[in-house]
Amino acid sequence: MEIRKLTINDYEEIYELWMSTPGMGLNDIDDSKSGIDKYLKRNPNTCFVALVSGKIAGVILSGHDGRRGYIHHTAVSIADRNKGIGSALIDTALKALKGEGIHKVALVVFKNNGIGNTFWERKGFNTREDLNYRNKALTDLKRIDT
Repeated sequence: MEIRKLTINDYEEIYELWMSTPGMGLNDIDDSKSGIDKYLKRNPNTCFVALVSGKIAGVILSGHDGRRGYIHHTAVSIADRNKGIGSALIDTALKALKGEGIHKVALVVFKNNGIGNTFWERKGFNTREDLNYRNKALTDLKRIDT
């Protein structure tokens, strides 16, 4: 397995991976090629892919606002799970975020994504019961659930 920085040239392969991963929540604007390109330009050193035999087997988007780190759209292909790929991606992203001066990282997982929630809990990410997550779309977004 090789881990390297994600580039926009990986888009088609990572989008296919996201679409084949149950429990993902995407939308037509932020997760379009131009949306991911924008994210990568803002976070050029903190997004990664894992390659197995030259093919993308895992992906993690991570970035920050200068104060807090955020992890988005982490996925490992079903065929490549339980081989340490997800853990390696997380370790790499957390190291990169820490290297940019970030001390705390957050992420969102759908409540009905049992596999994802179990994974993140094992990795030390706690559920915050004292918060209400809120958002507001400023543009009409087409939601894409897998």
